[in-house]
Amino acid sequence: MPDIREKLRINEENLKAVNDFLLKKDNPLVNNLLKIIDKYGGLQEINRKARACCKLEAFMKRLEKKKSPFLKDLEWLVKQRDEGAFITIPEYRRKILGKKAGSMSFDESFAVTLEISAFNFFPWLVEEAKKSIKNQELMPARYIRVRNMKEQVEDDDLLATQAAMQIIGASFVETLDTKGTMPGPDGAPINVHLGGPDTITGYFGGVGVPNDYALKWVEEYLHYYTEYGVRQVLNVNAGTILLGYMLHKLGIDIEFKISVYMGNDNPYNILWTLMTAKLFSRPDGTTPLIGFNLSNSANNETIELAAYIRKPWGFEDIVRIEHHITEAYKSIVRQPYNRQPELLALADHVKNISAKHEGGLPETERKRDHPSDILDYFMPKKDIIEKGLMPKLLQNYLDKHDALNKTAEMLTKKGLTFIAARNLHKTK
Repeated sequence: MPDIREKLRINEENLKAVNDFLLKKDNPLVNNLLKIIDKYGGLQEINRKARACCKLEAFMKRLEKKKSPFLKDLEWLVKQRDEGAFITIPEYRRKILGKKAGSMSFDESFAVTLEISAFNFFPWLVEEAKKSIKNQELMPARYIRVRNMKEQVEDDDLLATQAAMQIIGASFVETLDTKGTMPGPDGAPINVHLGGPDTITGYFGGVGVPNDYALKWVEEYLHYYTEYGVRQVLNVNAGTILLGYMLHKLGIDIEFKISVYMGNDNPYNILWTLMTAKLFSRPDGTTPLIGFNLSNSANNETIELAAYIRKPWGFEDIVRIEHHITEAYKSIVRQPYNRQPELLALADHVKNISAKHEGGLPETERKRDHPSDILDYFMPKKDIIEKGLMPKLLQNYLDKHDALNKTAEMLTKKGLTFIAARNLHKTK
C-alpha cells in the first residue's frame, strides 16, 4: 500500500506560483512595502543608521546632551558591574546548594533564559539592581516592554533602557504603538469600532492591525530602528509577522517575538508559524523570529512538539520558546497560575526556552492591595502618577523579580541551568 502521507508533499509548481506572485513587478502588496524602504533610504542606509545609533556611547552622549537624570543611574550601574557587585553563578549555586554545588555538574546546553515582563519604566531596573546586590539575587537576561513608545521618547526612558540593556548584557523587546488595543502613533484609533475593556470581545478575532496599519507598523518600526536602534519588537498580528519575515528576507536586520496575544496554542498553529519562517528564511538559515510566545493554554506536550518542529529546520538556536511561568494576577488568566513545576519537567530536554515572569507568585499577589493587572500596561504615565500608583506598580514588578528568582532556585536545586544578565552574573 502506498504511504498516503505522500499526498501532503507540496507541489513544486505551487511553490513556483507563490514566487511568481511575490516577484510580479505590479504586485501592490510588495511594491507598497518597497516604497517604505526607499523612503527610509534603502536597505544599506537603514541598517547603517541603526548600527550607528545603537552604540552605548551614542546613547550616553544623547542622554548627557539632554541633561537626563537617568545618566547618573546608568553610570552607577556601570560601576556596580565593573566592581563585581552582583553575585556570580558559582556563588549563587553555593548559596542555594551549599557544599554540594562543588560536586554537581551543570549542562549549560539546556539553560533556561530568565525573562521578566513588563519592564515599563527605567527606574524600576535601578531598584531591581539594588535589591539584587543587597540580597545577592539574579537579574533577568531578557526584558519585555509594553509601554507607549512616544511616551518613552518624551521622558528619555527609551534611551536609558537601550543603554542599560547593553551594560547588563540582556536582550529586550519593545511593543510598537501600531496595534489595535490603543490609538496609533498619530493618536487616531487603529481599530475604529473598538475601545477599551467595554469592547474587549471585539478583539476575539485577533489583536487588530487593520487595513493600511500593517504598513504603518513597518514605518513605525523603521523609525525606531533607525533613530533609536530598536531591533527587537513584539509582533501581534499575522500580517505584520509576514511583513517582518519579508523585511528580513529583503535585508533589514529586524528581529521580533510573537506575542501571547496571537494565541499559538496547538502544534498545528506552531507548525504554520514556523513553516512560514522557514519559507522566508535567508540563505544562511536565519529568521527574524527570535522569540515565540505560546498561549497560556499550551501544555508541556505542545511545547515539546514545538521543539520537535523547530529542530529540523535549523531554528533550535534561533527561535526561543518563551513560556509564561507566572502571569498578571488580574485581567488575563484564572488564578492561581504557576507553571514552575511544568518548567522543571521540560528544562532538562527542551533547548532554548525562556521562563517568562509576568506576575508574582500567586501566594504573594493575593496579599497585595494592588495585585498586578494586565490592564495597567495600557495606562498613561500621567494617569499612573495622578492615581498614586507608581509605587504599587514598582512593587508588582519586584514581585515578578522574586518569582523569577524562585524559578532560578528551583532549577538549581534540580541540577538545571539558567541564563541571567550576562554582564552582571559571571560564570567563573
